[in-house]
Amino acid sequence: MGASRAEKEAYFVKLKQLVEVYKSIFLVNVDNVGSNQMHQIRVALRGKAVVLMGKNTMVRRALRSILSDFPQFERLLPYVRGNIGFVFTNDDLKEVRETLLANKVAAPARAGAFAPKDVTVPAGNTGMEPGKTSFFQALGIPTKIARGTIEIISDVRVVTAGTRVGTSEATLLNMLNISPFTYGMSVVQIFDSGNVFEPSVLDVDEQELINRFLSGIKTVAAISLALNYPTVVSVVHSLVNAYKNLIAVALETEISFEGADKVKEYLANPEAFAAAAPAAEAAPAAEAAKVEEKEEEKEESDDDMGFGLFD
Repeated sequence: MGASRAEKEAYFVKLKQLVEVYKSIFLVNVDNVGSNQMHQIRVALRGKAVVLMGKNTMVRRALRSILSDFPQFERLLPYVRGNIGFVFTNDDLKEVRETLLANKVAAPARAGAFAPKDVTVPAGNTGMEPGKTSFFQALGIPTKIARGTIEIISDVRVVTAGTRVGTSEATLLNMLNISPFTYGMSVVQIFDSGNVFEPSVLDVDEQELINRFLSGIKTVAAISLALNYPTVVSVVHSLVNAYKNLIAVALETEISFEGADKVKEYLANPEAFAAAAPAAEAAPAAEAAKVEEKEEEKEESDDDMGFGLFD
């Protein structure tokens, strides 16, 4: 039974209120998420985010009804398909996503369902009677009889990610009490400040962003210097290069200024600078040696305790 007119109007009003209050929206897929699990997710998000569910037809109508005031939400319409919902938040996107993905429950394999990951049956004793050996043989699982029970000889992958779970595979996993899958909300897209992007964007490390930004700055600076076109990022390099050129000209001429004079002095008498450097390094070492000698003298006087060697 569809929603009544009053319920639809209330939904439209609520959606408009939420988009006015919250700047970020998670579009989430809720396949295989039960009502109890949904309640647990809402509790975990309390104070951080608000979950809004609805049928796709009603969601599209609600979004179209607010496009005159919020045209940027038109970008969400192509993603309103399947079993989806909205999670509105103003909190840190990474933290909210972690909360969403943390609420998962283990579930048995069901025949006909798409497998979200590979499932492997581990080697070992199954505890099952020998009469069910033919069942394992039909699935191509090598077994042997050990102490009156079936033992799987080696690990065997029985389900491949992205394919439907067969009836035999589902039955076997249930017989072995293996619940290989976990179900919960999955983030489909993220809407933030008018932009829609993949959830994988949140996995980009901040340091990586800084490194890429710095790499871009270096590239712009290199191009600017090559074209002799000054920019904010290249002007520092241009000034340094100009200063080097001035020193080079001063060394070849009689032109004199503070920076050039120091370089000329160094070139005229490099031995003086070479001798000054070890002397400067030796001074702290000499001071340290004096301090160490004083400490040793103090220790010797303390150890004598006022007596001579033969007292």
